[in-house]
Amino acid sequence: MYRLPRVLRSQNLTPLLRRAYAKDVRFGPEVRGLMLQGVDILADAVAVTMGPKGRNVILEQSWGSPKITKDGVTVAKGIELKDKFQNIGAKLVQDVANNTNEEAGDGTTTATVLARAIAKEGFEKISKGANPIEIRRGVMLAVETIKTHLKELSKPVTTPEEIAQVATISANGDKAVGELISDAMKRVGKEGVITVKDGKTLTDELEVIEGMKFDRGYISPYFINTAKGAKVEFQDALVLLSESKISSIQSIIPALELANSKRKPLVILAEDVDGEALSTLVVNRLKIGLQVAAVKAPGFGDNRKATLQDLAVATGGIVFGDEASPVKLEDLQATDLGSVGEIVITKDDTLILKGKGKKEDIDRRADQIRDQIEATTSDYEREKLQERLARLASGVAVLKVGGSSEVEVNEKKDRVTDALNATRAAVEEGIVPGGGTALLRCIAVLDKLETANADQATGVEIVKKALRQPCMTIATNAGVDASVVVNKVLESSGEMGYDAMNNEYVNMIQKGE
Repeated sequence: MYRLPRVLRSQNLTPLLRRAYAKDVRFGPEVRGLMLQGVDILADAVAVTMGPKGRNVILEQSWGSPKITKDGVTVAKGIELKDKFQNIGAKLVQDVANNTNEEAGDGTTTATVLARAIAKEGFEKISKGANPIEIRRGVMLAVETIKTHLKELSKPVTTPEEIAQVATISANGDKAVGELISDAMKRVGKEGVITVKDGKTLTDELEVIEGMKFDRGYISPYFINTAKGAKVEFQDALVLLSESKISSIQSIIPALELANSKRKPLVILAEDVDGEALSTLVVNRLKIGLQVAAVKAPGFGDNRKATLQDLAVATGGIVFGDEASPVKLEDLQATDLGSVGEIVITKDDTLILKGKGKKEDIDRRADQIRDQIEATTSDYEREKLQERLARLASGVAVLKVGGSSEVEVNEKKDRVTDALNATRAAVEEGIVPGGGTALLRCIAVLDKLETANADQATGVEIVKKALRQPCMTIATNAGVDASVVVNKVLESSGEMGYDAMNNEYVNMIQKGE
């Protein structure tokens, strides 16, 4: 019989007894340098796309054809570096591009260029002993001042011609795309819903479909039924609307049986679907392929009630759990369910197309909402009412992007999406002189800014230097001396700026830049 120490000695356990560290921890200027290298690699790849003479970038895809794009955030998302510390720097700038894309939908390249400039200057000052907390305060003070000044510089966009100009610029000078977006906004209104899809022809097309869109997605990802992205797509579906929470499977069995007998998908829109009801729906979806999906009703309180009533009118159904409707879910009849021609549900939103509600009922409901808009004194209520009216009456404009290949369609789709987002932002908040001119005009405002200490003043100086970079990048991509361009724009005043496409100095607003 072996004693324990002898057994242990007889086994090669040394590798197992070594301590392993999960993290590589580094400090000081060495790691800051690596992070800045990552920032530079990503920012350089994104910056080449900036301006009317910016280059396209080709991205390798894990499957299919490579992607050709001039969209900053798409380039940023496609970059991952082998070195962990370089990758951390790249990810920081990626976050800037992603957040800008989510907030404004465009301007991601400008945001990336500004972020790189601020990061480089900031790291340099910190390495020389400046207080990073105070520098940040100075940077944020400058940013707030710039935001205020840009709002003062902005001019409203109202006419279809101005809308087309904004869209054309963001679509890299494609006038056809600009006019298409302007036409779409004219058809569905400024508050209308506009979506971008792959077309089936060589040309771009605009189709306006009566439909509704709201910001609630599927309750469970197990409802996803298509390989084309994380979404649920149904054709000719039935819709169950409930103002109350659904937890018991018994309450929705009649609806499921009815949908099954009609061989149609069922979409449940309720305050919530949980517990036994949700688990049963998911199991049936996975085990037997039951065509069903559950979505939380949009809005809160009275706004949710009103939105559900809008959906009922648009789809031709009724709202269960409503005080005005005594019908219980267990007593459901075929006429109580709404019907839609098509419904698309993603993680974040739901699009209902071709609702089968009666036109006279929809018109009557829209008139009621218009009366409420006139009567209300609350800005918040007016905004919500206008959103409901747009969903109910304006319909959905679908921009179908055409092309001769998948690569061409994807590239053009990026430009159309950018142009659409930029146009929406312009209609909502106005426009400023382009080409980096508006940011250069903010430098003089920062000169007058008072700070609490020297490190905060350093933060302001960092931002002042960064404000030159967008104009310099546009000029560099156009093949001219960037410093000369920036100085000439600074020497001029107002809306005068550099038109990189035609290599001239013009009034940017009048020229439509």
